[in-house]
Amino acid sequence: MGSGQRDLGERLLDFAVEIITLVESLPKTLAGRRIGDQLLRAATSVGANYQEAQAAESRADFAHKLQIALKEVRESNYWLFRKASGWFW
Repeated sequence: MGSGQRDLGERLLDFAVEIITLVESLPKTLAGRRIGDQLLRAATSVGANYQEAQAAESRADFAHKLQIALKEVRESNYWLFRKASGWFW
C-alpha cells in the first residue's frame, strides 16, 4: 500500500463509527428509530462481512462474503441517499 492509503478494513471501521454517530443524532420518532436501526445494521455489518471474507475457506466463499458486504453497502447507500435528499428527516 502506498503512503497515505489506509487499509479497507480500517476505513470500514471508520465508516461504521460515523454511521453510529449519525444514527444517534436522528429524531427519536418511530420512523427515525426504525430507519436508524436499518441503517445501523446494514452499515456496521459491511466491515464484519469484509473481515469474514478475509478468513474465507475458498475463492467461492471469499466471493460470496464480499457479495454480502456489497449488498449491505448498497442498502446503507439507499438510506444515506434518503437522508441527503431530506426524504424522511
